[in-house]
Amino acid sequence: MSGADNQASLVRAVSRWQIVGLSVNDVIGSGIYLLPAATFLLLGPSSVWAVLLAGLAVTLLVLCYAQAASYFDEPGGSYLYAREAFGPFVGFEIGWMVWLTRIASAAALSNGLADAVARFWPAAGGGLGRLAVVVGSLGFLTIVNVIGVRSAARTGVVLVIGKLLPLALFMLIGFFHIDWSFALTGAPPDLRNLGEAALLLLFAYAGFENIPTAAGEFKNPKRDVPFALIMMIALVTLIYAVVQLVAQGTLPGLAQSATPLADAAARFSGEGLALILTVGATISILGTNSNTMLFGPRVLFALAQDGYGPRMLGQVHPRFRTPAAAIIVQGLLALALALYGSFVGLALLSVVARLCAYIGTAASLLVLQRRYADRPGALQLPGGWLIPVAALLLSIALLASATLGNLMAAAAALMFGAVIYMFRRRPDERTDQH
Repeated sequence: MSGADNQASLVRAVSRWQIVGLSVNDVIGSGIYLLPAATFLLLGPSSVWAVLLAGLAVTLLVLCYAQAASYFDEPGGSYLYAREAFGPFVGFEIGWMVWLTRIASAAALSNGLADAVARFWPAAGGGLGRLAVVVGSLGFLTIVNVIGVRSAARTGVVLVIGKLLPLALFMLIGFFHIDWSFALTGAPPDLRNLGEAALLLLFAYAGFENIPTAAGEFKNPKRDVPFALIMMIALVTLIYAVVQLVAQGTLPGLAQSATPLADAAARFSGEGLALILTVGATISILGTNSNTMLFGPRVLFALAQDGYGPRMLGQVHPRFRTPAAAIIVQGLLALALALYGSFVGLALLSVVARLCAYIGTAASLLVLQRRYADRPGALQLPGGWLIPVAALLLSIALLASATLGNLMAAAAALMFGAVIYMFRRRPDERTDQH
């Protein structure tokens, strides 16, 4: 798969600030509405500082993706970087795990959306109501993405505005109601909880790795993707920290709350703001799933272009100029998992699969830095190899904290991917021809 082929195949239609919106949309999901209580339960008043430290730690990974993205204008993300650095087999395995993450995430988020809707439409809690929400949301997002990346990007920007407005109200109003006597003071955290808290916080920032997978459809990906990633991590870290501060400064008993932001909002501003936060949670989940359905099929598209899987998955629609077949396949598989799969099992696979992508990208960057050291316009990281090494060690440490069941599930997925790799067909020269 060459850069020229991709440029001919896909429409470059997404601007720099749309990419920033998509980046924020992909990271800020349902977690922000649950994170304050779970973090406070583990770390107490130190949670605000933990959120900030987690943002700094994830910045190491974000910078790795930003520099790697500055070398390429092709879609693929983690798959592309690993393939260029270590060859087709390693690249395929990373791409395979990334795609599994996208399917599992779409399925889990669809179920999460039904749970959120059930708060104000009880029928969504089960039966036909739940089926309508799951099928309707996945069907809608699939159609939007097939029609075109412009419509998908605009939908993503609208949804990110819809999810940020309730959070902005929560932060702006709640800040003036913080009780500083207990917001930042209290007993020190139990050090035995640090490992679990680190996983919780770091995965709250997950999703940034999806942006480079659609680089072939951005106007100037070598410049715009690194810019978007860096802007995103700064904005998300600030939002997470302020939301945490307001929640733990306005809601006594935060650790026991099932809906911490809505409960805190009800306490300092009434049930009206609490309802807005509940609606915001619904929009937030839908927005994150919108990005999942936008970027996931681009991984499958890139794999198919390189000869893995049916040829049609690497083709673009003659009218919409999108990888329509890959989008539809992802939508159908996500729907099947959402209806019949286990949320916990899908989430566990997603967690370890993400770590595979992070490890692959950080390791790949050590090779790409040397190979493309003199490439014009490439992002230069301070310290050279120090940042990717630190990111690699961080990812390995997180992987080591996974349970044996998680690791075995990931190993099984990698072995199945190796079987698929054995049946690779010859890559297409061009994929814009039917």
